[in-house]
Amino acid sequence: MKASAASKRSGILAAGNWIIDQVKLIDTYPAAEQLANIKSQHQGTGGSPYNVLLDLAKLGAEFPLSGAGLVGKDALGESIIADCAKHKIDTRLLKTTAEATTSYTDVMTVQSTGKRTFFHSRGANALWDAKDIDFSKVKARIFHLGYLLLLDKLDAVNKEGLTPAAKLLAAAQAAGIKTSIDVVSEASDRFKAVVVPALKHCDYAIMNEYEAGQVTGFRIRKEGVLDTVSLRHASGAILQHGVKELVVIHFPEGCFARTRDGKDHWQPSLKVPDKHIAGTAGAGDAFCAGVLFGLHEGWELQRCLLTGVMAAAASLSDPTCTGGMKPLAQVEALKKKYGVRPPLEPESDY
Repeated sequence: MKASAASKRSGILAAGNWIIDQVKLIDTYPAAEQLANIKSQHQGTGGSPYNVLLDLAKLGAEFPLSGAGLVGKDALGESIIADCAKHKIDTRLLKTTAEATTSYTDVMTVQSTGKRTFFHSRGANALWDAKDIDFSKVKARIFHLGYLLLLDKLDAVNKEGLTPAAKLLAAAQAAGIKTSIDVVSEASDRFKAVVVPALKHCDYAIMNEYEAGQVTGFRIRKEGVLDTVSLRHASGAILQHGVKELVVIHFPEGCFARTRDGKDHWQPSLKVPDKHIAGTAGAGDAFCAGVLFGLHEGWELQRCLLTGVMAAAASLSDPTCTGGMKPLAQVEALKKKYGVRPPLEPESDY
């Protein structure tokens, strides 16, 4: 990282959705009016800032971690704040409200495939407007916001086509803070209206291939196969929307990144055996945490991407979003344990 106002800063402030996940492992996903058996149930973290910050803490990040958002004045909200305190995450900007319950999600995970279906209660997250964040008092180097499309107040599009999320990101950049966003994989046509305005005020855009396709209109996966040409086109289109430095798109096979100066980077994922996959919930946030860790520390981009896929692999070992995360050295050891998938592009060199 070049010497700048940002380099004098330290830490990551992550804001957005704070959720408690109730992960239920089921034997099959039933058709309407049919029955499935719940084999086990686990309570865990959910939401972009909660998952990313917990993962960073477990990876052993030595820089300051802080969260912003809204939880209910209830047992679940208390558990979130206590969990943050346990992991030394600053919660001064994580407020409570009596007007709504803490958000929660029932995550139905098919045991044999790891495929997930989400039943979500928006709760207090729907009320969060971020107006209590004063970036002139924020010392963090990176401000990460997620998930766009799941933050009702921040996603509202005005007559000029702008959103409060875009204005929030612009305020962070104006204060000299690098900005990062993540998006939820919603089945809707809102992506361009809600996400595109935010990209203009974003330094790092990190999302999966479905979300990137929805934002840009490119069909990145065709009949289950990743289309690397469409993937590159989508990355370019996202950059054209104004992303300042970096677009990263992740998928089960690995990830792809394109920088503002047009340099492409590929990184295959680890070859984690099916028997070691307890669930895929949280793998995307784990990837994001690994990449942000490296970006904060000024690592070479390829190392950031590799750390991202290794963190995602660690996440797969537990059915909850953050239960599988380990210290960085143990996460890095997974590369030797499992190996890396073949190159995503024949000419690529990792």
